[in-house]
Amino acid sequence: MRNFTIYLAVALCLFVSKMTAQENTFNESVKVISAKIDNVTKQEKEALKREVESVNVELEEGKISAKEAEEKKKAFASKRAENIEQKVALYEQELKDLIQLKANGKLVDKKYKVDTLVINGKKYPTTYEVIDDTEISLKKGKFTVQWRNWETDRKRRDSIVRNISELRTTSQFVFAAGVNNLVTDGSVANSDFRYWGSHFYEWGITGNTRIFKNNNLLHAKYGFSVMYNNLRPTDNRVFVTDGNQTNLEDFGAKLKDSRLRNVFVTVPLHLEFDFTKKRINDAGKEIFKTHKSVRLGIGGYAGFRVKSKQKLCYEIDGNDFTTKEKGDFNVNDFIYGVSAYLGFSETSLYVKYDLNPMFADNAVKQNNVSLGVRFDFN
Repeated sequence: MRNFTIYLAVALCLFVSKMTAQENTFNESVKVISAKIDNVTKQEKEALKREVESVNVELEEGKISAKEAEEKKKAFASKRAENIEQKVALYEQELKDLIQLKANGKLVDKKYKVDTLVINGKKYPTTYEVIDDTEISLKKGKFTVQWRNWETDRKRRDSIVRNISELRTTSQFVFAAGVNNLVTDGSVANSDFRYWGSHFYEWGITGNTRIFKNNNLLHAKYGFSVMYNNLRPTDNRVFVTDGNQTNLEDFGAKLKDSRLRNVFVTVPLHLEFDFTKKRINDAGKEIFKTHKSVRLGIGGYAGFRVKSKQKLCYEIDGNDFTTKEKGDFNVNDFIYGVSAYLGFSETSLYVKYDLNPMFADNAVKQNNVSLGVRFDFN
């Protein structure tokens, strides 16, 4: 009798333990489905709000009448309500299936942790919990995810890939172009160089790292760039070196074009404020995107000169000539300065200013300044 009592107590404990584990699994699953339903409603309402605001803007600008605006709003509201109904119906069915599994006693409570997570060939720790006893390797784009003990449902695998593919560091190709000139005595007024004829170009690669894990505002922007700064003198003049001085002198013959180009390799560093709002996916996870809203970058750059070259195109006795002269022209071998950009999405207004003078030993100190448009392509 005593042994029977012990066996009964052990059996009862095992049963209660199993029921408790299944109950926990059930409750967690219900919370996830509820979060999905709430998120769908929130996303559709936010989308409707944006659509209504766009209609109001069209109405204020006189592009549509009040009647047309009302019809548009009703159409948008109907579409969003239909989206909510369809998506919620899917999650309600998922909830019914879950309840049926619990009623049949088939709710799985056996869980394991993901074995390996590989992104771009690097292994990362993870806290995802999965079930079943199969080993699967799934590739999606440049991401490779490997795990064991996960069910073979495609949608759930794709969801995991989407969740882990939001990395804190991204990279961009940068291209910028605009006008270039020299600041003399704190101003570019009455410049010795053509305002619209003097250009700059820049291209490079940058990394963009979100500084805080759960906040998308601050980013560190870093990389390397190649800068081309061109100056075209006015009044038929060219650059002439005289010892450690570089002066502008009349060429004598008729000039069609005169240009001095300096090429630098630089390392830019900016603190970027990205006002792109975070997004919540179907699983309730926060997703942080970049370059989708207003961006402001403040920082600077430093580097060294690669080469300098003066190109002259001129005419003598009706004949056209072109000459190219390479040298240092007493231009500083090193460059450092401050820069900033402000824009929306990938496009920004860009300004940069050299803190050291362009010519190393000229009596009059002149600093290069550039203003243009910058593109950061993800």
